[in-house]
This record gives sequence, structure tokens and C-alpha cells, in this order.
Amino acid sequence: MPYVNIKITKEGGPDGTGPTDAQKAELIKGTTDLLERVLNKPPSATFVVINEVALEDWGFGGLPVVEYRKTL
Repeated sequence: MPYVNIKITKEGGPDGTGPTDAQKAELIKGTTDLLERVLNKPPSATFVVINEVALEDWGFGGLPVVEYRKTL
């Protein structure tokens, strides 16, 4: 029984607050399809959870992600 946890920043949707329901559904379907194709896991036994994290709560390279992006 696969369990996949996808963590993404809460940004990028049409209003800038996060992905749309359609985008989340596509992530769930794509992840489920991948596990079925690669590992022969049945979709009925696959769990996909999406957690949206506020941008200010995400860090990378020792910096808040907003600051890190300024270095790119």
C-alpha cells in the first residue's frame, strides 16, 4: 500500500495562493499512474496526500525560500 506525501509551497495558483483543485487532481492521478506503471501497485491501494506549506514556512540552503530565490 503506497503512501506518497507531496509538499509544495502555497503559491502559484490563479490567485497566487496555491494550486487549483484541478492541478492537485492531476498530481494525484499522475502519481498514482506512475506507481501502477513502475511498481504494479493498484490504484485502489495507493494514497497520495498533498500538503501546502506557506511560503514563509519553507527554507532552502539555510535561507527562507523568498531570500534564497533572490540569490538565483
